[in-house]
Order: sequence, then C-alpha cells, then structure tokens
Amino acid sequence: MAPTVVNDFADPLVLTQICEGRYDDPFAILGPHKLGRSRYVTAYDPGAEAMSALSGGKRYPLVPVEGAEGLFHGKVTGAKPYLLEGQRGEETWQVEDPYRFGPVLGEIDEYLLGEGTHHHLWKALGAHVMTHEGTAGTHFAVWAPNARRVSLVGGFNAWDGRRHVMRRRGATGVWEIFMPGFGEGTVYKYEVMGAYGDVRLKADPVGFGAEHPPETASVVRDISGYGWSDKAWIDTREKLQGRDQPISIYEVQLGSWRRKEGANGEKRPISYKEAAVELVDYAKGMGFTHIELMPISEYPFDGSWGYQPIGLFAPTIRFGPPHEFRDLVNAAHAAGLGILVDWVPGHFPTDIHGLAHFDGTALYEHADPREGFHQDWNTLIYNYGRHEVANYLVSNALYWLEEYHVDGLRVDAVASMIYRDYSREEGQWIPNAMGGRENLEAIAMLQNMNTLAYGEMPGVMTVAEESTAYAGVSAPVETGGLGFGFKWNMGWMNDTLDYMSREPVHRKYHHHQMTFGIHYAFSENFILPISHDEVVHGKGSMLTKMPGSDWEKFANLRAYYGFMWGHPGKKLLFMGQEFAQWQEWNHETEIDWSCLSYHMHEGVQSAVRDLNTLYRETPALYVKDCEEGGFQWIEANDAESSIYAWVRRGAEGDPEVVVVCNFTPVERLDYKLGLPSAGTWLEAFNSDSEAYGGGGRGNMGQAEALAGEWQGQPAAAQITLPPLSTLIFIKEDA
Repeated sequence: MAPTVVNDFADPLVLTQICEGRYDDPFAILGPHKLGRSRYVTAYDPGAEAMSALSGGKRYPLVPVEGAEGLFHGKVTGAKPYLLEGQRGEETWQVEDPYRFGPVLGEIDEYLLGEGTHHHLWKALGAHVMTHEGTAGTHFAVWAPNARRVSLVGGFNAWDGRRHVMRRRGATGVWEIFMPGFGEGTVYKYEVMGAYGDVRLKADPVGFGAEHPPETASVVRDISGYGWSDKAWIDTREKLQGRDQPISIYEVQLGSWRRKEGANGEKRPISYKEAAVELVDYAKGMGFTHIELMPISEYPFDGSWGYQPIGLFAPTIRFGPPHEFRDLVNAAHAAGLGILVDWVPGHFPTDIHGLAHFDGTALYEHADPREGFHQDWNTLIYNYGRHEVANYLVSNALYWLEEYHVDGLRVDAVASMIYRDYSREEGQWIPNAMGGRENLEAIAMLQNMNTLAYGEMPGVMTVAEESTAYAGVSAPVETGGLGFGFKWNMGWMNDTLDYMSREPVHRKYHHHQMTFGIHYAFSENFILPISHDEVVHGKGSMLTKMPGSDWEKFANLRAYYGFMWGHPGKKLLFMGQEFAQWQEWNHETEIDWSCLSYHMHEGVQSAVRDLNTLYRETPALYVKDCEEGGFQWIEANDAESSIYAWVRRGAEGDPEVVVVCNFTPVERLDYKLGLPSAGTWLEAFNSDSEAYGGGGRGNMGQAEALAGEWQGQPAAAQITLPPLSTLIFIKEDA
C-alpha cells in the first residue's frame, strides 16, 4: 500500500470538493504554495497512481493525500519551474502544471469587463495562443458570473471537469486559466456547473474557431499575425463607401454559390481560398462594387443559412479556417471590391452548447419569454439592457471590422430588435419603462455600435435591414437617429415586385406602386434590395415572378432591372438573379450556372453587367441617390400606358440622365418624351437590345431633342419605346 500524507494543509471538505469537481477556487490549493520557508506542490490527477515533480534535474515524489483520491502533495525545494510526472501501471506521462501560473488578465481588463465597456472584448476573453511567464500555451477566459464552477475540458483531460477548474476573477464573473503547451487546433469546451448545480458543456462564446458541424466544440485558432496587403484599399475606403458613391452589391451565400467535386465524389461548397479567386473575379467582372456574404459567424444548422449563429467570433469552418477567410477579404480589396458581412445581433438559438442559460441562469437572454423568446424563429432574444451583453455584441461588431478588415455590416432583422411588440399579440409583450413599444435598450446598443464602428474604423459602412417606418435609421446618433450608414428599402422592394408580378393589362390599376417610393426615397440613405428573401420559401425565382410567355418574362425582368438601376438608391442583387435562373434558391445546391448556356439567360447577365458599368461611370446615377435634387419626374401619371420617365442629376457639370420605362407589351413608336435640354441624347442602355435577348427595337443609339416645352421639360424628342423595356439616355457633352 502506497504511503499517504495526512492532510494538514487544507480543510478536508475543500479537498473532497476538489476531487468531486465542486470547488470554485482551485488555485488556493493546487499548484505551488509556501508553507513556512518551503515550497510545497499539490496536484490532482484522478488517473494517476503515483505523481512526482521534476525540477532542477531532481525528482520530488508527491505523496497521495489521505482520503482524497487523485490528490498528491509534497515538498519541491527551490523556486525553479517544475513538471508533473504521473504514473499508472507501466504508463508514465509528463505535463506542465497549469496551477503554477499566475493570472493573465490585468486590472484594466477586470475593470472594463466589469463595467461592460471593453470594446475589444475578444482580446481578453476567448482562447489566446501566447507565451505567459516564459512558457508557450493558450489562455482561456469566459464570462459566467453565476456559475458555481467552470472547467476547461476536452480530449486532453478525457472531458473530465474535475481536472482543470478555472480561476474566478473576483466580481467580474470571468473565469480564466493558462494551459501550457496548448496551441492551434486544440478542441475544447467549458464545463459549467450552473447556479443551481446543473452541469452543461458549453462552446466558447468568444471562441475564434469551431469544429465542423454537427460537432459542437470550440477550436483554438491563433488569429494573430496575418500579413494584410490592403492598405491602399483601406486608405481610400472612406471615399468609396460614401452615400455619393456608386454602390452595387452582390449578395452571396457561400455554401451554394458554387460547388466543387469533393474527395469522395460528392459536391462540396467552395472554400474561402477558392472564393478569393473565383467569386472575386466574377463579381469584379460583373461590375459590382461590393460582395455581401450571408452570415459567416459559425452556426450549427445549415438550414438557418447562418441567421441562427452560435460562435459570433468564429468564421464558419465550413469554408476553411480564419486566415483563409482573411485571404478572401484581402483578395477582394486587391480587386477594388468591398466585403460586407451579415451580422445577427437580434437573437440566438436554444442549442444546449450555445448561450442559452449559459451559467445556469438567463445570462445573455431575458428570463421572461415575453422579452426573451422569439416566437417566429423559436430563438432567444439578447438582454440588451445588461451592459455586459450589450458590450459583447458591440465588441463583436468591432471584431469583424478590425480583425477581418470587412468593410461593413448588414444588420439583420433590426425591426425585431427595436420593437418589443414585434410579431406579438396584445399581452405577449412588456412595455418599456415609459410605457411604449420601443426597445430602448436595443436602440441604445445599436446607436453605440454605430458610433464606435464609424469612430474607430474610418470608412466602414453599416446597413440596417429594417422593415418599418421607424424614423432616422440612417440619421446620425447625435440627432436621435440609429446611426446606420444605409437602410434597405423594403417598402420599395415589396411595392415594385408586386407590380411587376401583375399581368400588364392590370398594371394600370396599380400604377403608383412604382412611383410611391419616391415620396420617401430621400428620407433615409437607401439601398434597393432584391435579396435572398425574395427567391426562397415558395416565392419562386425572379424570372418566375414575371408574367407572360417566356420571352415576356425575360423582357419584364430586364426592364425591371433597368428601372432599379435608374431609380435613386444603391443596388443589391442576390446570386443567381443576375442571370435569371429559373429555380428559386436552394441552399443545398449551387445556383444554376447551366442557365448561362442559353442566350436569354446570358442576355440578362450581360444587361446587369452593363447596368453596373453604366452606373459606376455615370455620376448622375449615384451622386445624389439620397438627395431630392438628384431626381425629377418627367412622366409619373400615365397609368393607361404604364409609362414612367424621370431625370437623374449629379453634381454641377455632370451630364444629366433620363430613364424611361414601358411596362406594357406594346411598342410605342414616335413616343414624345420631354427632356431637360435640346441636343443629342445618347441611348446608353436599352433593355430590348438583341445582345440581351430582346427584339432589337430602339433609337439607333441616340435621340435628338428639340426646344419646346413638353411634360414639364424645355425640350422633347420623338423616340421608339420598345415593349416591356427600360431605356436610359445621357446628354451628350457639348
């Protein structure tokens, strides 16, 4: 029988709690401690039959502690570092003792974490590969203020929560531990003993990597030291992303943009590194200015498309590790393209390994389901009024902008955040402190996020998907606005798509669906979005929304895109819409690239490419997108003929542009169109061009305007207006 040491250095109850994984202050007992003038080491390893400490070339046997199986204690002279050597039968192993290392987080971190103002939260929490006290390893830190105990677990300790209990950092609610020898690729979770004694395994809320779903553990990723080469882009970004610039966005879901042959013959999604070449080249060639990626933050369920994230700080491993996502961003910037990512601070899923009841209490979410449960999506709503939670979200926004150089965030479902009664019946929601329906805490969080994003990262853009008439979404915070740079114009999208879905014979009864958007077009900095939401869940594709024969469907769609690019507001198309694929979007397969073997689809693609080129090269089409002075109706009331015409103007000296649309299948010969001045007007775009699959009708490239008032304009020209078409004219320079 092995000799034992009688416990005279600690309360027996404490030792029992350590062995049972119930003690929350292991550093008080484990590791090296002075007893008198001597150093003693206490170690816990339930798998060891014997334990020694190796220090200064000497072996110091540690003796089992009586009545505490797995605990060893003994004198280790000197002050040099030591290794622990365990033995079981013939097997021996050597490990560093994490309990011999002091804290990593400093007083400033503690103060900012406690105050909820640590805007670089990810630099304190999460898993950081580092050298601490001369030893290489990884520092782990997590916020769980109501937990009785938090342990680091993984294959390295047989997922045994008794072995690596973390250090509680005072009143901050943060737990930390430095694990010597741990590095890139370590798989881990936190075992959290909750406030009421329940034990759950949790992924790291600030983890920088995750396992491939359906596995749910976090993975240590060293996100330091990337060699960015995009300074030239960053230095000019502030000008390129202003509201007076051309912004045309290609929205992409990476998992279904393009698929490749996998190792086993199955189709796999394109990787970040492949997208850095193929997606960037394609978007650039199509004339878009930005790529918007649907959520990149890690998420467990493919069918959520990323809109139910668990792992807000981890680029999804589906397409590669974090540095390869940076490769994509870097490549886009080299090509002169901006990268936007969808950001989801509105809710999170109930998956057991996520944020739900993280420390045994409603920590990140509201406890009351009238505030904390999202009925539409069966998800949980953040408690924005808790300063640590608001800080978690704000710092996450800054993280993507700073660490991954993304150029902007499109914030999902803003309306669901700013209204307490969103999608709730009477009695299902709790009014704010003033009795109103606004979620004042969520509003404050968004304002803070926008203020810090624009203040700390010059040139970025934030975009709100906000579907109500809430005033000032893109107004400055100091004037009471939410502070976003842009807002999706959901009303314009709904009205115009409804109009376009109608048979032309009925359109005259809905004429002002196409004009109504101008009444509020300059109340916000708008983006006109034809997003993924319009081509999924049985809504059909853009092409199948259009009425008529196949030829008429294509003509309608080309005319609609011309209308959209001529209309005030920045532009957004979802992948596949640019070549009019027949099928609605399916996230389980790639978009239907085979369509491009047919002239009509290739024609729509060419039309979109040409519209993007014309848009970027024509200041009148973008400089005053958000100003009333950039728009004037020529014809807004010809419902009988379903004709619309207007003027676009840029800065002084920029050639004026006139857009005219015919949304009936009737060709209008010798249509008299009012124009802002006499002279030659170049036909810069004709959606009926044969190159686009149209009938080739038009004006031989130009129209001559003669002086004489018509349609409120000082000049007019006789033009041919093809059926189901949009024409764009630019005044020829004198």
